[in-house]
Amino acid sequence: MEFTITQLAADKQTSDCLLVAIYEEKQLSSTATQLDSLSNGHLSRLLDEGDLEGKIGQTLMLHNVANHLPNVQAKRILLVGCGKKQDELSERQYQQIVSKAFTALAASNAQSAVSFLNEVTLKQRGAYWKVRFAIEAVQQARYQFEQFKSKKSDNRRVLQTIEFYSESDDLAKTTQALRHATAIADGVKAAKDVANCPPNVCNPAYLAERAQELAVQSDFINTTIIDEAQMAELNMNAYLAVSRGSQNPAFMSVIDYKNHPNPQAKPIVLVGKGLTFDAGGISLKPAAEMDEMKYDMGGAASVYGVMKAVAELKLPLNIIAVLAGCENLPDGNAYRPGDILTTMNGLTVEVLNTDAEGRLVLCDALTYVERFEPEVVIDVATLTGACVVALGQHNSGLISPDDQLAQQLAHAAQQAQDKAWRLPLSEEYQEQLKSNFADLANIGGRWGGAITAGAFLSNFTKNYTWAHLDIAGTAWKSGAEKGATGRPVALLVQYLLNKADSAH
Repeated sequence: MEFTITQLAADKQTSDCLLVAIYEEKQLSSTATQLDSLSNGHLSRLLDEGDLEGKIGQTLMLHNVANHLPNVQAKRILLVGCGKKQDELSERQYQQIVSKAFTALAASNAQSAVSFLNEVTLKQRGAYWKVRFAIEAVQQARYQFEQFKSKKSDNRRVLQTIEFYSESDDLAKTTQALRHATAIADGVKAAKDVANCPPNVCNPAYLAERAQELAVQSDFINTTIIDEAQMAELNMNAYLAVSRGSQNPAFMSVIDYKNHPNPQAKPIVLVGKGLTFDAGGISLKPAAEMDEMKYDMGGAASVYGVMKAVAELKLPLNIIAVLAGCENLPDGNAYRPGDILTTMNGLTVEVLNTDAEGRLVLCDALTYVERFEPEVVIDVATLTGACVVALGQHNSGLISPDDQLAQQLAHAAQQAQDKAWRLPLSEEYQEQLKSNFADLANIGGRWGGAITAGAFLSNFTKNYTWAHLDIAGTAWKSGAEKGATGRPVALLVQYLLNKADSAH
């Protein structure tokens, strides 16, 4: 799909289809009014006859446009309902409108379209966000994962290009929005593709291969792969314990992106949990929906997608991304409940549940990244079912002892509409992690499980500024819509865009 910006008025467009906003109570947008005038009131008559009420997301495709609008060169006009003219749309309503319009377009033979939908009023959002959210919504609506299907969709007559109309005063903003949105959408797609990949294909070695490809694709990236022998030399015993039950060895991929004007600038570090399959180990999960545990590498997938977007945008930052690849299975060599592990930083952990494995992988990865003397570290993990209970599937959980970093991430989440909600992290939660036999237990009991998981990780992040994103509820959807969401790629790229802006 190609996206471009145009400044040509509707009557000058030669596209296969024009996307035009209309409203409830038979009201027209400015472009619709122009077209109505050119057609001697044809659009108004359609509204008078009740063919379209203008409710949010309603669509009506007009064919044979030349019969009614001889001065218009486009082949079709898609009228899109946008609610009441006097109302400001929410971001979600706007994205729904764009998705509905794309669905209607996809059902036609149109290969090109021009959108005038940015004429609608969006709450506290300008031209930049209208174009950016539209591109992201279109790419979300058109995503398909068909790599393993013997029969693919017929894309011979699929929509190829969408242009967005922009006023001259907004041209710089809309052009920037197109560039940002395209990179973010590419990053989201990359994250989805990796996460949706079946676990017999997507194992830790597969993650490492994807990380190495980034270095081939970008001159700003070097990738290093840490194997199990090197982990053993580093005393990453918690990470290795989780991997012991699997025949697929663990690999930790370190993706080093350098493009800051100051080569010595401290890096921003992103650490993604990459459990390519999590059966729970000896603390075996229930069989129902266990197939979805291929998504337990959603953190690593999203960090990978972020780096794809960063490389495309050539952001002037230094960033290190870590994909902590591992697999948690039960076998005769698997680690057990009751085992005591000595982590890389020397703290000992009593294993009370082998299904609380993500924090054991992450604690060693978070210790490893100290060597980079990071500006900040953000880990991303499908860490706890408790986070889904607390926040549902709309907000990622955000935990940080640093108010400034937490506020920056929350602001980026609000900007990108990739929602997150901050959970508390006070010292009382550490009490739940006490063990009679080791420095820490790997679970903290039933209550506040998402928070005690964050509290566990905080013991390994004391030497730098740190935040944790629990995406267990947001990384994928179940049921009829089963599939990866690509979250929180948009949130993290927005955070990095903000960091790049503030560095100027």
